[in-house]
Amino acid sequence: MCRDALIVVFCLATLLLLPSLSGAEPKIRDEPIRPLPLSSAENPAKVDLGWQLFQDKRLSASGQVSCSSCHRLDYYGMEREAFSIGANEQFEGIKTPTVINSQFNFRQFWDGRVVTLAEQVEATIENQLELNNNWQQLLFRLRQDGVLRQQFEQIYEQGLDKNSVVDAIVTFERTLISSNSAFDRWLRGEESALSKKALQGYALFKSYGCISCHQGQNVGGNMFARMGAMGNYFIDRNDDMKRSDLGLFTLTDHEDDKHVFKVPSLRFAALNRYFFHDASVDSLQEAIQIMGKYQLGRKLPEKDIVLIEAFLKSLLGDLPPAFSKPTVVSQ
Repeated sequence: MCRDALIVVFCLATLLLLPSLSGAEPKIRDEPIRPLPLSSAENPAKVDLGWQLFQDKRLSASGQVSCSSCHRLDYYGMEREAFSIGANEQFEGIKTPTVINSQFNFRQFWDGRVVTLAEQVEATIENQLELNNNWQQLLFRLRQDGVLRQQFEQIYEQGLDKNSVVDAIVTFERTLISSNSAFDRWLRGEESALSKKALQGYALFKSYGCISCHQGQNVGGNMFARMGAMGNYFIDRNDDMKRSDLGLFTLTDHEDDKHVFKVPSLRFAALNRYFFHDASVDSLQEAIQIMGKYQLGRKLPEKDIVLIEAFLKSLLGDLPPAFSKPTVVSQ
């Protein structure tokens, strides 16, 4: 082979290898669900401070509960029981969702009453059924801790104040991403990442119409929807109506907003012990069946439910690093 031909062959081979040599990410599949980012670049000192505060019971008026009392760092960022017990040993009366991936929700809380994580932190601290505290009392308590006060002064120019407390907790929460799930790897082009059952389940998830509400990075969490679009879930539940059942109506007082909720993320549905805002179901397969009936107007065959369950299990990603750290004992 002549020298010029060798040069041409070498150049063509180099061009073909360029994506792998440059470390370029393979093209993401064009699907309604998008992969989660693989990591979150945050200030490590702020993350550690937020991690401490997240578990600090001084954030509650009673000194008995913390953020992690309901969003447990030893249980996938959610509650083990049907309902959480907040300040003054009061039940909140609505199921606690996982805090993992919460940054990808378009709003926070079931009724979507706040938009940002910062607003969520403030609302939780002041809510009578959650931490039931006020900022004057909270900051006074925290400032009595000389070590904690020094940590804040080293990181924040203004030291320990309301804004820095909220920022530290939010910075920690932004690191809570369950990256690298089998489904996300498949979205990024890894053909063997999904089992045949999971692929079939995803196809059914789309064909039945579940994808119309559960899509995007968080497989939900980016729109409102009515609970019982194709049937009266609340009458059939055969239970007293509660304020927590009213959803968006509690904010707007519009009749059309009754029973309208933020669509929950399905990223951790396969690990839930209880389902729906009212924690009325404790089986994933039963939850899928109920969603088919009341949201799609369909009776799903058992074989399809099993396949959809396999797809939901493929959404489980790696737990964030914070979940492998020992818990903090609040002072």
